[in-house]
Amino acid sequence: MSFIKHVQSKLTHYANLVRLEHTIFALPFAMTALLLANLPTCFPSLNTLLWVILAMVGGRTYAMGLNRLADAHLDALNPRTASREIPAGLVSKTEAWGLTIGALTLMIFAVWQLPLLCKQLLPVAVLILTLYSYTKRFTSLCHLVLGLALGSSAIGGWLAQTGAWQGGLPILFGASVALWVMGFDVIYACQDTDFDRSQGLFSLPAQVGIETALTLSRWMHVGSMVFLLVFAWQYSHSAYGFVGWGFCFATVLMGILLIREHRLVKADDLSRVNQAFFTLNGQISVGFFAFVLLERLSQ
Repeated sequence: MSFIKHVQSKLTHYANLVRLEHTIFALPFAMTALLLANLPTCFPSLNTLLWVILAMVGGRTYAMGLNRLADAHLDALNPRTASREIPAGLVSKTEAWGLTIGALTLMIFAVWQLPLLCKQLLPVAVLILTLYSYTKRFTSLCHLVLGLALGSSAIGGWLAQTGAWQGGLPILFGASVALWVMGFDVIYACQDTDFDRSQGLFSLPAQVGIETALTLSRWMHVGSMVFLLVFAWQYSHSAYGFVGWGFCFATVLMGILLIREHRLVKADDLSRVNQAFFTLNGQISVGFFAFVLLERLSQ
């Protein structure tokens, strides 16, 4: 019995190490892209769905595991992150490396079951996921790299279904997701402004100040909505036909929740950053997918 409890405890620590629950930010938009890449009355095959999910989970776990390993010494110095699994001694670096390499292997294997274009773009995806963990050391564009990573996952969901670019549709959808992610990552980074400055790290809040960073975050989210609307217009003039009621409701929901997110966080009051970061953005991603799925199921 003690062995079972030990295994359960380790699995919990591994899941917490890579913040497995944060997969909620990326996976629903990849699933949404997978749905949108089909004609309105069609659905992706279970085979494609399975490999996309495994590729997404593997890729995100790899990126987070590498990030935790790269930042372990910084996390130990930061009071906000000192209790994370590696600096707290709950997960060894050897275990973390094993999890990280295993996740990368899963991602590669899953992508290899998808269309040729996905295989060809795999090195680009791995490069972006790897680069993210180190960009904060030399550029405040680290938020852009994270946006590219999650935006690419949405593009990947589309290409997994079509195997082709189909004009600029996947790019427009991926750009919307990328700007959304950049905006909320800037908000999250505001918590560590003083620490980042003390360590010479290049987060946007540390470089330009919290107030200016929050303003830039708002404009990123405005840009995200603009790209989403342009995508809807282009989609409606393609072979797919008009976007349906589900997509429209999802877009309105996203706009409302983004406004709510920026009202929660102020330059002189960061006490509700976690609510803005996790709760509202989780509702955006899951809500968007749910509305599009319900629209497709009703047709």
